[in-house]
Amino acid sequence: MPKPYKGLQIYENKQTDFRTPLQVECHQKGKETLSPVTKTNNAEYNAKNLSVLEGLDAVRKRPGMYIGSTDGRGLMHCVWELIDNAVDEALAGHCKKIHIKLMPDNSVMVIDDGRGIPVDIEQKTKLSGVELVMTKLHAGGKFGSGSYTASGGLHGVGASVVNALSVRLDVEVDRGGKTHSASFQRGVTGLFKGDGPNGKFTKESGLKVSSKSVKTGTGTRVRFWPDPEIFVKELHLDAAALMQRARQTAFLVPGLAVAVSDLRDKEKTEVEYKFKGGITEFVEHMSSGEAITSVIRLQGHGNFTENVPVLDDHGHMRPREVEREMAVDIALRWGNGYDNEVRSFVNVVATPKGGTHVTGFDRAIVKVINDQLKSQRVLKNNEESVMKEDILEGLTAVISVRLPEPQFEGQTKEILGTPAAQKIVTTVVTDEFNKWFKNPPRGDKAKTKLLLEKIANAARARLAARNQRDVQRRKNAIESSSLPAKLADCRSNDVEHTELFIVEGDSALGTAKLARNSEFQALLPIRGKILNVQKASVADVLKNNECASIISVVGGGSGRTFELEDVRYSKIILMSDADVDGAHIRCLLLTLFQRYMKPLLDSGRVFAAVPPLHRIETVASGKKPREVIYTYSDEEMQKTIVALEKSGQKIKQPIQRYKGLGEMDAKQLRETTMNRESRTLRRINVKDAVEASEVFDLLMGSDVAPRKEFIVHGADELDKSRIDA
Repeated sequence: MPKPYKGLQIYENKQTDFRTPLQVECHQKGKETLSPVTKTNNAEYNAKNLSVLEGLDAVRKRPGMYIGSTDGRGLMHCVWELIDNAVDEALAGHCKKIHIKLMPDNSVMVIDDGRGIPVDIEQKTKLSGVELVMTKLHAGGKFGSGSYTASGGLHGVGASVVNALSVRLDVEVDRGGKTHSASFQRGVTGLFKGDGPNGKFTKESGLKVSSKSVKTGTGTRVRFWPDPEIFVKELHLDAAALMQRARQTAFLVPGLAVAVSDLRDKEKTEVEYKFKGGITEFVEHMSSGEAITSVIRLQGHGNFTENVPVLDDHGHMRPREVEREMAVDIALRWGNGYDNEVRSFVNVVATPKGGTHVTGFDRAIVKVINDQLKSQRVLKNNEESVMKEDILEGLTAVISVRLPEPQFEGQTKEILGTPAAQKIVTTVVTDEFNKWFKNPPRGDKAKTKLLLEKIANAARARLAARNQRDVQRRKNAIESSSLPAKLADCRSNDVEHTELFIVEGDSALGTAKLARNSEFQALLPIRGKILNVQKASVADVLKNNECASIISVVGGGSGRTFELEDVRYSKIILMSDADVDGAHIRCLLLTLFQRYMKPLLDSGRVFAAVPPLHRIETVASGKKPREVIYTYSDEEMQKTIVALEKSGQKIKQPIQRYKGLGEMDAKQLRETTMNRESRTLRRINVKDAVEASEVFDLLMGSDVAPRKEFIVHGADELDKSRIDA
């Protein structure tokens, strides 16, 4: 029989696998294995069958309960447990800089210039403060001791969990002119002989004074090596995500410098973030597009009482009713876009799944906006109240609250559970936001009206889109009154094989009708250049006949309510002239699709037809028959002419140049542009939505100055011979 694996415990009559990922891998490779369940003839179940996990054993047995997972996300959580402790020092006013280093040996070091972990002896456990924090769960200075008024590390398990899941962890603390140091292996105090996690380890308790330090200097340095028995193999910490989080922390704690150094590669990467403007700068950084309002700052605080266990003078936890104060700081900015980004934080800790503070914000903002819409008569009496989604359209917001000992749901702290936070945030937002509407800052009075109009129009557009979607979901969309009369639809109802050609001009439409296969090819003509939707409001877009026709015929709705499965055609093909005007029309059409029907671009269902520029016809000579060749650029035409002349073929003059699609006859248009067997289509694929949105905003937006600068700087790179003038 194979020998038992050392790290595996056997729990009788308990069908639970306590193996680490490394032990599972050993089992799969046929190495030392043992079933986690041992069958016995004794069916008894009594006290001897029970096991007690002492100290940090529970963390190593169930790491997911403490850090979420054992992949890159879990490792990142470990890093931020240590960083959060340093940030707590900054919130208390004792830390000015935090430095995170990703070392070449895949260890991580976190350095801060805070007060340093206490090094004196704690009387109850007889352990130094460093050993207590690093080896005992639920130990720290954040349980009502008064050391921190607001902190992110609250459960007292952060540092000890990182220690338990590290094959080696080193701590250095500067206090009182001395550097105190300690080392740990998987949560056990001792000494390493040699550098790195592979040095010989000797179990030994006690904090050592390793050297002298600057008398007035304080701080903590923690370096840990993740345990390969816990974390998955070939784990790589994402430096970009770490830098993004570091920048976020610097925004949330004004004046705090947060540096990140990635020393793992030959090309070292070092960044440092420091901001004075706080969440106002954070919102400006996250925002995109043209601003409707400047950044609105809503600040306030509220008090509440709760019954919590508090350490008394004898070190015992006693229930006591304590009064708390919660500070609320919110920054808002509305832009002319449609996407929203709302981030929430509690004591600098991100709460991506929200919580009571976000619920309070949502309720207050909906109530305030609806009250203002009615009082300023922006909405008519017969119109419905706006909803949260209407208000969030184009909103960038940061919600930050600070309070002592917040109640999080789990160690990962993704949701705030403190009940009183909802009421306090609601009160602060209601009072401060109403003040902004009644007494706006200088220059913002007109912006209040613009904001209300935007939200009201968003609600109207939502209702219009909902009604439009309901109509388009009817089985027989062809008979629907929402479809424009100028649509020349196809006969087939098989979406997988149908195509919609959006054709420029009535003359091209006439030729295209004769050239198409009416079984699966539909035609929708547009008149000239459509509305530039990058500058227009949603209401203006819906009022525009051409835009409304395209949205209606495509059949999937628009904006956030767009449904890809409701689209009536497998391909949307933009067919315009092969000149500058045609390119401009394509750009305007793509702007419409990017802003209102983006899933079509994401799924690769939007194409541009590629009509030819020239038609070259050779003269029949001897055995050589007459030949027709189409070219798609002046350069291609010149090369084709040279090749034909070299082969001795004569070219019929003059060479035909198509100024528009309408100059082709049906046969020519069919074989060059519409026939599936011989045509060329260019797939429009937006790989990076954020970058594409910025380019559309630059080229098509209402801000002229950046576009002018782009044109001026690009003038030298332009081949002037290609200008069609």
